[in-house]
Amino acid sequence: MLETRKFLVSHAPFWHSGNQVATRHLEIMVATLPALLYGLFLFGMPALGVVALSVSTAIGWEYLYNRIAKQECTVADYHAALIGLLIGMLLPAMTPWWIIFLGTFIAIFVGKQIFGGLGASPFNPAVLSLTILSVSWGFHLDFNVALADFNFSFSPVFPLTTAKMISSGAIVDPEALSAFSSCKLFLGQQVGGIGSVFGLGLVLGGVYLIARGIIRWEIPLAFIVGAAVTAMLFHQADPGRFAGPMFHLCTGYTLIGAFFLATDDASSPVNPVPMLIYGVMGGFMTVLIRNIGYWVDGVFYAILVINLINPLVDKIRPKAIGKVA
Repeated sequence: MLETRKFLVSHAPFWHSGNQVATRHLEIMVATLPALLYGLFLFGMPALGVVALSVSTAIGWEYLYNRIAKQECTVADYHAALIGLLIGMLLPAMTPWWIIFLGTFIAIFVGKQIFGGLGASPFNPAVLSLTILSVSWGFHLDFNVALADFNFSFSPVFPLTTAKMISSGAIVDPEALSAFSSCKLFLGQQVGGIGSVFGLGLVLGGVYLIARGIIRWEIPLAFIVGAAVTAMLFHQADPGRFAGPMFHLCTGYTLIGAFFLATDDASSPVNPVPMLIYGVMGGFMTVLIRNIGYWVDGVFYAILVINLINPLVDKIRPKAIGKVA
């Protein structure tokens, strides 16, 4: 008599590596520390207040939603804390408290929970929140205004604003761009978000995440290459009007976007080729918006666009081995 065996097949993943969601989120938070600590040192107590309020209110909104929806509390997975931390790193040090409250509310309720919670959002919640804030209350997120009277240990510069004025044809000396040292910009001598000005710290954090297997290398590298190549083409077309690649990579939200925003698990591809396409498109859109668009820094809008195309590009997969054409 033949022995009948019954096999039970479930959906992927079939093998659990032992990693937990909370651990992944803690790893990302650890990776932000070099850039975050520099920002706290540079901007002082106001920056600490912004970050602390952002993290605490994000956790509070998460807990409130769990209670309203009568769900199990999900605060312990640290996703809300990570969202709040990223929002705090993207904001100016002098951001009003109500902007922070509103920003974390949008991120948790609109960017995350309305789509079904962790892993279900088609957009990065922090990026969606900052985009809505910049469109609606951009005055409070304008570094020229928010940090104009802030005391720095170096001569403060607003590099992206200057570049935008030059590319738009405003009466600004084109040689002003050459006054910005790429090395100094990369090391944080610029005005920007609390956790986005220290390029070296962001790169170190990104490399740590790649080495730990938290994120894949394809998206950050493709994002950086896309931005650099696009900036190079613009610069070669009109050197006196458009900044070069290093300027675009070292300023604004480019590096934090490449390593910490575009790599969001829920809104980014899972296959290698789609990751490369996704990243290149993000870098391309960033420089395109900066140079010929309305907004000074195009990272948020570029990431929202590639979040939208993510389901399409992620369908690009290699042909199965042994499959007949």
